[in-house]
Amino acid sequence: MNSFHFKEIILKLAKKHVPSKRIVLSGGPSSGKTTLINELKNQGYYCLHEVSRELIREAQKKGIEQPFLTHPEAFNEEILKSRLLQFNAANNTEQSLSFYDRGLHDVVAYMNYANQSVPTNFSSICMKNKYDLVFLLPPWNEIYTQDQERYETYEQAKSVYQFLKNTYSNYGHYIIEVPFGTVADRISFILAHCK
Repeated sequence: MNSFHFKEIILKLAKKHVPSKRIVLSGGPSSGKTTLINELKNQGYYCLHEVSRELIREAQKKGIEQPFLTHPEAFNEEILKSRLLQFNAANNTEQSLSFYDRGLHDVVAYMNYANQSVPTNFSSICMKNKYDLVFLLPPWNEIYTQDQERYETYEQAKSVYQFLKNTYSNYGHYIIEVPFGTVADRISFILAHCK
């Protein structure tokens, strides 16, 4: 084997083991997270979508309108488990950036918002699993809407935002607030910070 082929193999192995940078987009309800995640996916980035909406829809099919309110322990555990699987998915991609529509720490923030006790294992998981970048989208009244899975009022969404901000900060994350603007402007802002 000549030295050129040896170097090529070493470079491929080194590239394969570089972990994907984990980037979470969080914020209160209806602040534009999913729109940005969908646009990032359209641009070819590796994106992991919000899991709670699907879990809420599944619960509603069983006659449970708001599982976060009526069955909080089971619902929160299911969300945390799903988001932990998503968090670990970054280990299995060769893409350099992994974008998340909400993260593990959102579960704890929502529990704090609802004045629910946070189990020790939830806190441990959040301490052990940190994101490389946290983008927080502030409440935006002009785009705010409610639907079957989003029950919070705009005023409640502002409160949720503060709990998210405090929770990510308390777990040692530096928060980058995404300014209002067009989808293109917000994407450019995020990608500029990812370089």
